[in-house]
Amino acid sequence: MKVAVTGASGFVGQHILACLLKRDVEIVAVSRDVNRLARFSKDVQTLEMDISSTPSDCFEKMGRPDALIHLAWEGLPNYKSLHHFETELPKQYNFLKSIIKSGLPSLLVAGTCFEYGMQSGLLSSDLITTPNNPYGYAKDALRKQLEFLKSDSKFNFTWARLFYMYGEGQSSASLYTKLKEAVARGDKVFNMSGGEQLRDFLDVEEVAQQLVQLALTQRDMGCVNVSSGYPISVRKLVEQWLNKNDWNIDLNLGYYPYPDYEPMAFWGDNPTLDTLQK
Repeated sequence: MKVAVTGASGFVGQHILACLLKRDVEIVAVSRDVNRLARFSKDVQTLEMDISSTPSDCFEKMGRPDALIHLAWEGLPNYKSLHHFETELPKQYNFLKSIIKSGLPSLLVAGTCFEYGMQSGLLSSDLITTPNNPYGYAKDALRKQLEFLKSDSKFNFTWARLFYMYGEGQSSASLYTKLKEAVARGDKVFNMSGGEQLRDFLDVEEVAQQLVQLALTQRDMGCVNVSSGYPISVRKLVEQWLNKNDWNIDLNLGYYPYPDYEPMAFWGDNPTLDTLQK
């Protein structure tokens, strides 16, 4: 079995490659900058490609994979940028349509919990989506476009909605990385929000395992939440990181306001993943 990964040099992508290397599959890692994949170059095929200007034979250049894990998306973490639906959405759809029309049998695309908008509590994957920022809107629109495409193109389709992640290699804008860097600098205080918001967090290594498991099934799974299924306050999570790593720093709670583009409490259910793991 051959699996291609777009956005392979990103935070999630590199963990997916590490996970795939433990499986008996052939791997094609696609990135705009293959130099960022140097540590994988001996074990996987790398392909430099920008999906905004892909050749018509890009599916052939990938080696006609049996499954594609599609992670590539530009413009993050600015969720409010109009770029997401003005520029990113059309190029994403055109790229995916091209490789599906060329014969891709199975596609997994990374979605986002922001597709749910301001809905609170336990979020089921079959809830009606109500995105309230440009990023969530563009992702939701791409999902719908691909579902319409299924009406005249046969392919297995899984839309994996990612919730919150943390781990090694995360961007400098993330809470985990900021905390780690503050500790490394010897800061006495770490500024953060009040920390009472409830979120659904997973270590990125577990996220990678779940995405790989979904992709390798090569089944038409529809929408799936990639989540823990349990809420945890941001404050409690940060305190767990401090205890686990023996980091010594005081938390300055309430320094930043809570984000206005997400509710105070939400988490995802994941019965599909529970079923696959049995």
